[in-house]
Amino acid sequence: MMILSNAIFLPNGMEAIKAEYKEFPLEEFNQNPLIQALPPLLDKAAIIKKLMVKPIYKEEEKHVDSAYRIYMVNRLFQLFTPLPVHIEVWNMIHSLIMQGYLARNPFDKNYKQYINESGREIINRSYEINSRQNFRTTAGCGTFIGYSGIGKTTTINRVLSNIPQVIVHNQYKNIHYNQIQLVWLKLEAPSNSSLKALCLQFFMKIDELLGTNNYKKYVSRNMSVDHMLPLISQVSHNIGLGLLIIDETQNIKKRGADQIMNFFVYLINSGINLCLIGTPGAYDLFGKELRMTRRLTGNAEIIYNNMKYGNEFSFLLESIWKYQWTRNFVPFNEELGKTIYEETQGISDLVIKIFVYSQQLAIENGKEELSIDLIKKLAKEKFRLLQPMLEAIRSGNPHKIAKYEDIRRIDLEKPVVTKIKEMRKQEPVNTKRQEEVKVVENTAEPRKKVKRKEYKEDDLRYLLQQGVENEKTPYQVLLENEYIEDATKWIEAGTP
Repeated sequence: MMILSNAIFLPNGMEAIKAEYKEFPLEEFNQNPLIQALPPLLDKAAIIKKLMVKPIYKEEEKHVDSAYRIYMVNRLFQLFTPLPVHIEVWNMIHSLIMQGYLARNPFDKNYKQYINESGREIINRSYEINSRQNFRTTAGCGTFIGYSGIGKTTTINRVLSNIPQVIVHNQYKNIHYNQIQLVWLKLEAPSNSSLKALCLQFFMKIDELLGTNNYKKYVSRNMSVDHMLPLISQVSHNIGLGLLIIDETQNIKKRGADQIMNFFVYLINSGINLCLIGTPGAYDLFGKELRMTRRLTGNAEIIYNNMKYGNEFSFLLESIWKYQWTRNFVPFNEELGKTIYEETQGISDLVIKIFVYSQQLAIENGKEELSIDLIKKLAKEKFRLLQPMLEAIRSGNPHKIAKYEDIRRIDLEKPVVTKIKEMRKQEPVNTKRQEEVKVVENTAEPRKKVKRKEYKEDDLRYLLQQGVENEKTPYQVLLENEYIEDATKWIEAGTP
């Protein structure tokens, strides 16, 4: 949490800070009070220091009564160990805010004209959503997609806790400037995909933070969504909103999804920055059409799958390993690391939980030390409901994983088959050339036997190759390895 030396309180009791303007090495930042009031940009080492949270831990606490030590272990839930992805998120959030403010300089005559004209059009009910005369937005959108339990919301909250939410301006460069700046606002996507519910949430949060009466002013009149959209844009500009974060975007499904996605695009076009957070179930929403994809993944697209067993996972585990409240300290070793990975599949939330619960079990049963058998027993008892999902991840079988959209692994590169199809589509069809090739093939000497290509055992092509050698069809190979279901079950089920 930020320590604010210049903290003040709004009339509604909410804490804010008084604007203090700083000079940046970038000249374009130094003419805009909304940017100059923000914290300075930091290097990697400083970001890590800002994000890191260490729990209270004292060596002598190991000798405290077991009833208290069981609760002490819960301190590990407060721990936050910065990983490379967290640095990416930090940079994405700060970049979005600063970049979005570039075109929204309150002392720029074109921007002031745009705001005034928009206000008049809203009053006269002649507002055109796509009309932005003399205003070219620099707003964009970032997306943060990752497994459930990987720490997306926690990461965003850690980053936001280092950015003041409300800044009060009074004077800028000896010019009277009375402005309340809301740097960021975080909302949750409604579970029913209702755009109206999202709009209502927006006005309620603004009123809660700033003590305004937008909800009463606009919503009590039973105003339609179409009328609320320009008002949301206008209010956002009036309060200097820097970034709107929408969490749990996987809730946006089917009915109402198109309307909400169009709303997101509209906000970006009107100058408001967005950051969308969700599980892999939300990923398909952003690729329906080029217009949305271009806008909704314009600034940063961070994909955070489960950690593989390697340096990143080992770093996380070793950073928490010293926090043992059992009487007997067990040093970290690779066998313990592999066991914990096997039981959690690199999902950070489960890594912390298994380490906490294993210690509590060791304290309760009096063994007072961690062991592989204890960790396996704990995982079997505590993660019983998660076993089907963890087993799907372990298998690497896309058919099994597809049953659970929150753990679908998103590959950053296109599959080889897709790339080949795209290349073939781009190749011009030459009928004459094809006929010449056929003639050559028919008259040519028999080709020499091509050397058999070797594939890795985890490659689907390896399985198909083995199937050919064993005189099995591709269908039989895929069925035996559980990549597809037996079609005869469906046929028999449908037979009267």
